[in-house]
Amino acid sequence: MHKWLTLPAAILSLAVATTACAERAGATSSDSAPPQASTQAQPETVNSGEPGTIPVGQELDVRLRTPLNSDTAQVEQRFETTTVADVVQNGRVLVPAGALVEGVVSGVDKATRTDRKGSLTLSFDRMRVNGREHRIRASATQMFKSGGIRDEAPRAGIGAGAGAIVGGILGGAKGAILGAVIGAGGTIAATEGKNVDLPAGTVLRIRMDSPVRVG
Repeated sequence: MHKWLTLPAAILSLAVATTACAERAGATSSDSAPPQASTQAQPETVNSGEPGTIPVGQELDVRLRTPLNSDTAQVEQRFETTTVADVVQNGRVLVPAGALVEGVVSGVDKATRTDRKGSLTLSFDRMRVNGREHRIRASATQMFKSGGIRDEAPRAGIGAGAGAIVGGILGGAKGAILGAVIGAGGTIAATEGKNVDLPAGTVLRIRMDSPVRVG
């Protein structure tokens, strides 16, 4: 009789022990692999009826790899930027984030005692996509200060939306640059009697002035 009474108790004890072990294992797995916040910028969508083509007027954001300053820059000086977000057409990535976009300083004026406002004119003429170089024509329309996606996104708490303008943050870029404005033809002019100073990491929004087929 005692044997039959102890058998259900043993089965119950075994089931409880198994459940506890599973719960501990799940907790350990969760602790050892904490969720990682996404810092990828939202893709730029191409509105074009021609497959594989970035049309005239399309805007995309690029990040300066080196600083530019109207006090030291020279005409025909080349510079490099990288795309902030994927450029997507109908669900297909035409230009991946991090693609190289090259430009040239086509005009520069230093701030002087008589002309206290420095300026820079930037033109974009090359884009490298998946190992292939494409000739482009593009000019800057806006600019934003940046600490980089990984620097700004966690503090902004916007995760995968780091590429959208949310609370003044765009792809890790925070706020328009004070003391400078962009005029026609991509000319960046200082407004505070100083030279134009664009640190590395500055995000420039550029507009395509001619179509380019990239895929």
